Amino acid sequence: MKASKTNRTVKKSELKLAYSRALAEYLAMGNESALRSGYEVGRTALAYGWGILDLASMHHSCVTQMIAQHTDLSAFLTQDLGRVQQFFEESLSPYEMAHRGLHDATSALRRLNETLEQEIQRIARVVHDEAGQLLFAARLAMDGIAHELDSSASDGLQEICAILDQVEKQLRRLSHELRPAILEDLGLVPALEFLRDRISKSADFSIQIHCTLKSRCGPAIETAVYRVIQEALTNVAKHARAKNVEIKLRRITKNLNCLIHDDGIGFDVPIALSSAHYKGLGLIGMRERLNAVGGTLIIDSMAGRGTDLLVNIPWRNK
Repeated sequence: MKASKTNRTVKKSELKLAYSRALAEYLAMGNESALRSGYEVGRTALAYGWGILDLASMHHSCVTQMIAQHTDLSAFLTQDLGRVQQFFEESLSPYEMAHRGLHDATSALRRLNETLEQEIQRIARVVHDEAGQLLFAARLAMDGIAHELDSSASDGLQEICAILDQVEKQLRRLSHELRPAILEDLGLVPALEFLRDRISKSADFSIQIHCTLKSRCGPAIETAVYRVIQEALTNVAKHARAKNVEIKLRRITKNLNCLIHDDGIGFDVPIALSSAHYKGLGLIGMRERLNAVGGTLIIDSMAGRGTDLLVNIPWRNK
């Protein structure tokens, strides 16, 4: 730990020295080479994980030193201050580019999620409607030949009909899991209640839903929250060994807030986010889905004390 802290200190001092030298060169010469050095310092700071405030603090420290050493403060303020600002703006340009890249990536991810949901919706319709029609046609065909068969063959035909009934039930369940129509028609809370009732039939834990939402939010947000909760409940069923799950939905100022709590065995969050062993939890996928709608996911868990997933998404009606 001490070595890591020392390394960070060395990197900071090296970066500050490089910044100070490049800024002094730019003020003295005004050349493009020094300006490019400012850009490289900003790029390196970004790679080190510095925020804009860290870079601004370093810039302020360097400029303060220069002012203290300057013999003619009036000349510095009138002649050099504009170029100091220009140099700082150049050092910030990697952050602007990263921000634009993140914005573009988020927009692309949002479009991808929308496309996937549309494709899932199409598949769900095919599974429910077209497959259902084929099963219905099969039943009609069997009904048409039932009177031509002897009793033993008729019994076999009834067994086939019973199997087809089971197939139809499974297809309906699959169709709902792919894209619950109730989510579009009635909204997030009824869809979650339907999901709870279905899971409760086979799970050995109870699910409580507490909601204080007064209105519906945008369909993209409802879909994102539904998918995250669906994934979270799947994780509970597979891994958590929980007895109780609580889902709380509320609106706090301009955000939709959702808390998913279970009293299961918990897990080590850093390991879960980095280890292939925990990839089945889908935590990264949850965060990516929420990022696409401007949301965040905070994971709070520890072995032996359960798990809290806290979702925050800016409220939108469209």
